[in-house]
Amino acid sequence: MLDREFAIVDIETTGGNPGVGLGITEIAILIHNGKEVIDRYQTLINPERFIPGFITGLTGIDAKMVADAPTFEEVAPTIFELLNNRVFVAHNVNFDCTFIQKAFDRVGIVFKPEKICTVRQSRKIFPGMKSYSLGLLCEQLDIPIHSRHRAFGDAEATVLLFEKLLKTAPDTIKSALKKNNGEAFLPPHISKQQYEELPEKTGIYYFHDVHGKIIYVGKALNIKSRFKGHFTGSSQGNAKHKLKQEIHKVTWKLTGSEMLAYLIEMQEIKKLWPKYNKSQKFISAGWHVIQYLDGAGYIRFQVAKGINLPSSIREFESNFEARKFLTEAVSKYNLCPKLASLQTPKGACYDYQVNTCKGACCDQETPSAYNERVEQFLNSIQEKADSIIIRDQGRSHSEKSAMLFEKGVFKGYCFIDNQDEINQHSDIIERLEIFSSHKETKFILRAFLPKIKMSDIIVLE
Repeated sequence: MLDREFAIVDIETTGGNPGVGLGITEIAILIHNGKEVIDRYQTLINPERFIPGFITGLTGIDAKMVADAPTFEEVAPTIFELLNNRVFVAHNVNFDCTFIQKAFDRVGIVFKPEKICTVRQSRKIFPGMKSYSLGLLCEQLDIPIHSRHRAFGDAEATVLLFEKLLKTAPDTIKSALKKNNGEAFLPPHISKQQYEELPEKTGIYYFHDVHGKIIYVGKALNIKSRFKGHFTGSSQGNAKHKLKQEIHKVTWKLTGSEMLAYLIEMQEIKKLWPKYNKSQKFISAGWHVIQYLDGAGYIRFQVAKGINLPSSIREFESNFEARKFLTEAVSKYNLCPKLASLQTPKGACYDYQVNTCKGACCDQETPSAYNERVEQFLNSIQEKADSIIIRDQGRSHSEKSAMLFEKGVFKGYCFIDNQDEINQHSDIIERLEIFSSHKETKFILRAFLPKIKMSDIIVLE
């Protein structure tokens, strides 16, 4: 049927990722000529490292069983002879092949085979199955498995599955053998059809696990291209490998605007805390000017770092900005720098010694007289809303996105028709999808503001 030979492979290992010093404990290879199995090979392998208890519980392989088994280096020539110039076939082929490639790398053998994944081909040829794991898929297709989670038993079942795939849809298997078919990078649970449906537009995308839970959120100018970028390249890190195995579904939300994509990504990460998003998954503390009443009745100020401090009168991005703000207040309202925590002398502040402080720091000014000026200062910083709407690209040529910011913080967005008058902001605000406030969105605003036309920035009264 096919003028090729196939090496149908299954391995057992000490763990789930080849890039963190894990090893192979068992390998089985069945050579198939497209009609039948023509050769078999199986051996335990001493991984030369610890075998975790949960692996022993799953496979039955423990340190005692592999103590006298050959190392991979000892059997590498035999394994390479069996695999070389044959199509590498496995259920979730990237897992088995990557482990073996890494093992070959350590002994100086370059191995870059053609591959066929029976998970991916099963999704094409037998769509709509409840599960495509080897055990459950074989159960649904009435394929027997002897010695589940042992290399030879699983490899035999994979042979039967491969033969059923070949018999049911030979042309599909033939097409999989064509070079550069563009599917090699795909995660095992994402079909070519799912990939082709991804939009080549700007927006947010979500990776879901087998239960539908969101495990990663990203942004992209081109969602389809960015998706491919996740799973191509030389990086084989542990997180990337695990993500590739866990992703079962991709959804997306188009924004049109790159700025809006950045803003929504930040909001979604902080709301959902997906397990594979490392950046932005933290609650950052800002610098605050806080007020308090001391034992003598004077209103004092202090700079402190924290999150949502109840006594905060203003928040800043740095200690320097907070102290600068207080320094200006001391000068403008003739306040005491010691009571504003800008000076720390034991007695009176230095300004009192040069007659620029009225002496609240040394009981020369009454609390009521001093606090009157403090209240003037506090009243002055009851800021206006400083709200703006920024108009940017929409999801199509006929619409725009509208983003609301209050005091530099992103509050929400909506999409408007190109013909809508943005100045009718009351209607726009009613249509907004409102988000939680995160001060980090100030940095996104600062980064994009120079790129926005003045005509697309509307200050709200």
